[in-house]
Amino acid sequence: MSDMTASASPADVLIVGGGIGGLSAAFALAREGLRVRVLEQAREFGEVGAGLQIAPNCTRILSDYGLLDEAKRLGVLPKSMVMRDAVDDAELTRLDLTDLERRYGFPYMVIHRSDLHGIFLRACRTAGVDLVTDARIVGYENTEAGARVVSEDGRTDEARVVIAADGLHSVARGLLSDDEPVSSSYVAYRAAVPIEQAGRDVDLSEVSVHVGPGCHFVHYGLRGGEMLNQVAVFQSPKALAGEADWGTPDELDAAFDATCPEVKDGISLMWRDRWWRMFDRDPIMTWVHGNIALLGDAAHPPLQYMAQGAIMAIEDGWVLARHAAAHRAEDGSIDWRATLTAYEAVRPEHCRRVLTTARAWGELWHLDGLARLQRNTLLRARDTYDYSFIDWIYGPTALTPEEEPPMFAPIPLGSADISGLTR
Repeated sequence: MSDMTASASPADVLIVGGGIGGLSAAFALAREGLRVRVLEQAREFGEVGAGLQIAPNCTRILSDYGLLDEAKRLGVLPKSMVMRDAVDDAELTRLDLTDLERRYGFPYMVIHRSDLHGIFLRACRTAGVDLVTDARIVGYENTEAGARVVSEDGRTDEARVVIAADGLHSVARGLLSDDEPVSSSYVAYRAAVPIEQAGRDVDLSEVSVHVGPGCHFVHYGLRGGEMLNQVAVFQSPKALAGEADWGTPDELDAAFDATCPEVKDGISLMWRDRWWRMFDRDPIMTWVHGNIALLGDAAHPPLQYMAQGAIMAIEDGWVLARHAAAHRAEDGSIDWRATLTAYEAVRPEHCRRVLTTARAWGELWHLDGLARLQRNTLLRARDTYDYSFIDWIYGPTALTPEEEPPMFAPIPLGSADISGLTR
């Protein structure tokens, strides 16, 4: 049932979910000397998917953890991020990622999701985290001494605190909200293939996104440029019509039929045996129920347009661990009530802003007709070295409400604000 065998020793913290969010939080807390147990429902720890973009607000944390050099060896440090029109391939705007690193002190990196997951898994093993598999958690409850989880087979496990990193369909979220995932009616297709299979010249020094009517297409390099990662996203007519079988390959081809040759060449490489329907949830501002706290997608599952989903989860664990350290008594015990209160005071508002901005950006990217032309004009007018639109998210992570950057609200079409380009 485990990465090895479940330890009988008590844990200070139980973390439900062994994805990037759960493992990064486990490592952060173990670094503070806490006994941490991770409960993963699968038979082994692993991660599916393809590429991730890791912005300076995350590479800053990897550096603090001593993991950035390993991530650099496994990932790619692109030199620029470029947005183009998917219809005519015209460049709209760009970020100079070398200058971005100068401004924020840490690089912008792209990495395979499984590679980043593996970095945290190895770090957890080294830190002595108890890694348990085959543990499908179906219930959470508070106790006098802390909190308890119940597995599908009836087993229970207890700790002083339980962190629910159990994803979009979180069981623990039901303690705090009766909401359901929200379908965007958009679908993502992915492909991560050896670069020699690309069949075209691809500039791996850039992260490229083509935005088009009802669709967008992203590509960038992985694993030192040995692989090409691609993501194709489009709005499904079947989803809009309420049909159950939506997002199928015929819809993929139809959605990109009017795009430029550079995009069409990439569409031919997409994996066609699987696709990801895109959901998020409405933001909630309460993440803590007694001694049970939400983390990652359980608290704030976003649409992908800000490229901040995995990053927000990593930030959650880093902030939680910092507050645990700040509320440690002389005898070594943690004031968990104060820790969770501080965590909840900081993270929900920041993540709400990311979620709502991501929704706004999805609308902006996929405009058609006159609105598309207006958007393109505004994006072309942006100065490459204007960082005012990303300082709020790429700057130092907030630890307390006083350190939170100024409030950000998505600016309606008609201004030149852009706040994150691709995932």
